[in-house]
Amino acid sequence: MRLLDKQYIATPFYGIDKMTEWLGRQGHFVNAKRVRRLMRQMGLEAIYPRSKRGLSIPDKQHKKYPYLLKGVSVIHPDQVWSTDITFIRMYRGWVYLTAVIDWFSRFVLSWEISITLEPAFCVSALKQALSFGKPDIFNTDQGSQFTSTDFTQVLLNAGVQISMDGKGRVFDNIFVERLWRTVKVEEVYMRDYQTVAEATYHLSRYFEFYNNERLHQALGYRTPAEVYGVAVGTPVALRAPSVPTALTNSNESTLKEPIFCLDNG
Repeated sequence: MRLLDKQYIATPFYGIDKMTEWLGRQGHFVNAKRVRRLMRQMGLEAIYPRSKRGLSIPDKQHKKYPYLLKGVSVIHPDQVWSTDITFIRMYRGWVYLTAVIDWFSRFVLSWEISITLEPAFCVSALKQALSFGKPDIFNTDQGSQFTSTDFTQVLLNAGVQISMDGKGRVFDNIFVERLWRTVKVEEVYMRDYQTVAEATYHLSRYFEFYNNERLHQALGYRTPAEVYGVAVGTPVALRAPSVPTALTNSNESTLKEPIFCLDNG
């Protein structure tokens, strides 16, 4: 799973057959059935034009909303926010990460981690983000966490228009997908989190760096905080969320001062 996760970031267009062949070249001779099972468990699926079956699995009984962003120019902060869920590996086990991001500035308004895919951690992240204000439009995929009444009612009560990715449109939420790639390459793959608390600590430090220090080429080499227009410093919504006890019994820890690896982005 560790190898699959890292290779998926490098080649997200590899499907089951190519991943199976790639693992064989690394000396791990497993069959395609096992690769398929593991990729489904991790919410990974090759990027190509068809319906996505990731971590956010649709619920046919939930109401779906139309995609509102086709042809829309995003020209200011708080015009469009979006969210998604990704898999975060640890030394033993894994957790799930969700974040709310402002499209215009790439500013991460809030984030949460969970050991399950129940909607509660997504709702918590949404409520934290709304402490900053509110967007005109909030975009998600059609996963059950985001179509649940608990999630959509928060947006409706705030007077926010709800937009959901169309089926087979894998790039409708591209800014969050890019965020996941950045977080994994620059933070997650640099260390082996031993516990949920340790993952929370390092992700908290990284998101503070990402918002307030990391220069983005697409933003004219400014930080997301500068473009979003907030003061430098850790916003309330970016403080480390409370988490359950560790998933592992290991007494070893990799806690150390964070080391950040910047690319040319």
